[in-house]
Amino acid sequence: MNKSFWKAGHTPTLFAAFLYFDLSFMVWYVLGPLAVQIATDLELTAQQRGLMVATPILAGAVLRFFMGLLADRLSPKTAGLVGQVVVITALFCAWQIGISSYEQTLLLGLFLGFAGAAFAVSLPLASQWYPPEHQGKAMGIAGAGNSGTVLAALFAPGLAALFGWQNVFGWALIPLLLTLLIFAALAKNAPERPKPKSMADYLKALGDRDSWWFMFFYSVTFGGFIGLASALPGYFNDQYGLNPVTAGYYTAACVCAGSLMRPLGGALADRIGGIRSLLVMYSVASLSIAAVGFNLSSSTVALALFVTAMLGLGAGNGAVFQLVPQRFRREIGVMTGLIGMAGGIGGFLLAAGLGAIKQQTGDYQLALWFFASLGVLAWFGLYSVKRRWRTTWGSAAVTAARV
Repeated sequence: MNKSFWKAGHTPTLFAAFLYFDLSFMVWYVLGPLAVQIATDLELTAQQRGLMVATPILAGAVLRFFMGLLADRLSPKTAGLVGQVVVITALFCAWQIGISSYEQTLLLGLFLGFAGAAFAVSLPLASQWYPPEHQGKAMGIAGAGNSGTVLAALFAPGLAALFGWQNVFGWALIPLLLTLLIFAALAKNAPERPKPKSMADYLKALGDRDSWWFMFFYSVTFGGFIGLASALPGYFNDQYGLNPVTAGYYTAACVCAGSLMRPLGGALADRIGGIRSLLVMYSVASLSIAAVGFNLSSSTVALALFVTAMLGLGAGNGAVFQLVPQRFRREIGVMTGLIGMAGGIGGFLLAAGLGAIKQQTGDYQLALWFFASLGVLAWFGLYSVKRRWRTTWGSAAVTAARV
């Protein structure tokens, strides 16, 4: 990364945005790695466990839209401070008052949605400081915060085994409070910010059928990533009898693969074209998930296939957002919010659906095959619109996308 990038914007704000995003994703996802221990103590069914881990995903998807509006109307830094205070307060109450029922886990999940909405705050906070030629780098660094899911998968089950799962919420407050102080001290709003987006802007974007295609494509890639990340601890425990800590390590390997591949997926899309890259990634993810659906006897083989699938989904996330600015150059802010919301909704449906189908059939097979079929549908959908995009996007976009 050349020196001009570090001189172009505001490095302390970029670091603060990354740290805020990273720790927010950690706590947004924390119910997933703790799902087995919580379900055991509260005697939850597979369906209840699935809905519990899916609730923060859905709440985060919806709140991304509202947090984006708050960042527009007030400022990204103000919105970030509000979101962090809400999450810290919710975790403090869960730690001190305790969680003793299924309904209370859902309530906590709703508040953790504010952590998932950090996407709508940290990215504009960082990117508004940088000129167009450095936007990709700035958004890539700030967006790398989705690696926070790895921290939760690695440490939450072990801490729960040592201190009890309710005390994990208390342990999480330590890095969150430090992050709040760092964010308040270092983050600064850009001197020039775009005009707030109106509801009419969102409605206009929804009137374009391509926006719905992008929302569907991202609901499969990011929805698959976060939905599987939340459900895999329970899957490895149910399917192979792994203890919560080992299931957390298995899940961390999968989540790490998906997180690392997001920026690499964007770089690959730059090199070979976003559409071509995304077609490959849907193929890889769908075939891997379909293979796991055959109920393999080896947990190691299942892990390898899930890691491969997450590599595909993570790279697909990067490829989708390599394409978005080519199609929606003037509406990038609006489309980022809508597409991000669709990704969260996809993750909710996957995580909740895995639990519901497991509860009804006693097996994950149908759920995994259904998700694999969505990947195939996305492949054919992308291939079909590719022909129309060749003639409607304009020569510059076509050249960049290499359709």
